[in-house]
Amino acid sequence: MYPTRMIPCSIAGILSSVVFCLPAFALSDIDIRVDAPSEAVQEDIAAAIEAASSLVSGEAEGLTTPQEVAAAALSDYANVVGVLYDQGYFSGVVSIELDGREASEIELLALPEAFRRGVIRVQTGPRFTFRETTIAPVHKDTELPEGFAPGEVAKTAVVRDAVSATIEGWRQEGYAKARTASESATAFHDAAELAIRIGIDQGPRVRFGEMILGSQSAVRPAALRRIAGFPEGQRFDPDDVTTVTGRLRATGAFSSVTLSEAETVAPDGTMDMTLEVSDRKPRRIGFGAEYSTLEGVALTAFWMHRNIFGGAERLRFDGSISNIGTAESGVDYSISGRLDIPAIYGADTNGYLTASLTREDEPTYISNRAEAEVGVTRVLNDRYTAELGLGLSFSRTEDDLGTRDFLLVTLPATLTYDVRSNELNPRQGYYATATATPFGGITGTESGLKFDLDARAYLGFGKGDPSVAAFRLQLGSVVGPDVESAPPDFLYTSGGGGTVRGQPYQSLSVDLGQGDKIGGRSFLGLSSEFRQDVTDAIGVVAFYDAGYIGAESFYDGSGEWHAGAGLGLRYQTGIGPIRFDVATPVGGETGDGVQIYIGIGQAF
Repeated sequence: MYPTRMIPCSIAGILSSVVFCLPAFALSDIDIRVDAPSEAVQEDIAAAIEAASSLVSGEAEGLTTPQEVAAAALSDYANVVGVLYDQGYFSGVVSIELDGREASEIELLALPEAFRRGVIRVQTGPRFTFRETTIAPVHKDTELPEGFAPGEVAKTAVVRDAVSATIEGWRQEGYAKARTASESATAFHDAAELAIRIGIDQGPRVRFGEMILGSQSAVRPAALRRIAGFPEGQRFDPDDVTTVTGRLRATGAFSSVTLSEAETVAPDGTMDMTLEVSDRKPRRIGFGAEYSTLEGVALTAFWMHRNIFGGAERLRFDGSISNIGTAESGVDYSISGRLDIPAIYGADTNGYLTASLTREDEPTYISNRAEAEVGVTRVLNDRYTAELGLGLSFSRTEDDLGTRDFLLVTLPATLTYDVRSNELNPRQGYYATATATPFGGITGTESGLKFDLDARAYLGFGKGDPSVAAFRLQLGSVVGPDVESAPPDFLYTSGGGGTVRGQPYQSLSVDLGQGDKIGGRSFLGLSSEFRQDVTDAIGVVAFYDAGYIGAESFYDGSGEWHAGAGLGLRYQTGIGPIRFDVATPVGGETGDGVQIYIGIGQAF
């Protein structure tokens, strides 16, 4: 947006004028002068003209010749009138001058070598109100805009919204070809009123016909149809169209997905639709790195194929090395693979296979673990996703209680709720995932249940949400085996970047006495952040984290708390913000000093 400068001057009567001077490409300046009853109206209309004007946007469009400048000025007559109509002014006067000459009167075949100055002058006249607002027929469940009523300001945007709402209301009921059949607008200039009469032709009620494949893809046609779940023969519903395209996009195999309606409806009341997809490059690799003063360096990498068997199956391998260079614990390693198979039982039920090998050298235990799991994921709607699996886990652990082997059968069930505005840098919305994992102890432990909850809320403030208050609640519980017989990698500790920044990594645990420590069966984590944009690329953050660990399965206050707080910087990139946090302990007795954390993405 161009910088503006207000130059007030007076005219006769109650009207005043405001001038906005803008730098230009071939012109020395462009003035936008609005005569209106109030300064607030002047500013609103001048800003709208600035956004709509071809002359103002000319620099970005590369207009340099006098022919281009003249053409831009001529097009601005319609642009400016459109702005006035959108604000309810139907008797305005618009003048556009280039070097003191009205643009519409300049001979296009005898243009000067260059134009130096442009002036857009607007007299708004009175603001019109609606005298009549008739649109018919309207479906009984359609809600028209509140402003579309007699006595309200006659904005053309409100009329367009009313037409769109009416047509969409019919489309929601299966009338896919609903359209505007007639329209009439009468301006009563003496009374500053506008009468609107619009007729709607809803057309026939439509059923979905055949889905025609209109493009080539590396994904097999049969797989495309299975994943899409096109509701052939059912009543037309635009929400079903969105669902079909969403299913295909969710596979990650396509860069674009479109489903287009046929021009006409067949005599039997069906309407074919054409599916067109563009494939993404099938292979992808990625790398990541994080650093903190106590946890050391963490490195991650992955390789992924988006269409490994031709049915949009996604195969991904992940590897990680963490705690490099830390004195708090040894180095952790993990490698895992996951195969996701879309639409194994209906369009909304996907299957998965996972396997992993992990070594964890943590402050309270060392574990070598192998796991495998098979399961299904079902998309319940655009907010909820459910996952159910059957797994087998073997681990050999060393801790203060000795060396033990654990063989478990697990049945993890997860429900996820996600309405965040953005996954990597959310400014509005909520996210929650809850996992209940019943486990059967074959060797090493009793059977029981592990439960985990991660809930987050984001509240943005201001235009564009430059200020964000973010909150996080984490809960964990192990029920069944006591704290000394439970698998150590099922137990909880607190401290470090994932729980309480400022506190040493996994520094809060359960004290068994005589210097022996172990994880707890209950965990409660609380985090809050205030994020503030300073520029488009740079932001600052203030945060406070607290964590609780107890030997009991549920919080009863018998455990211990600790807390940390600090400040951070965020630098926005195309892959998410780069995070730099500095934190220090503010509660508990598990650490002191200042800790530094560097990574990609928000902390939560």
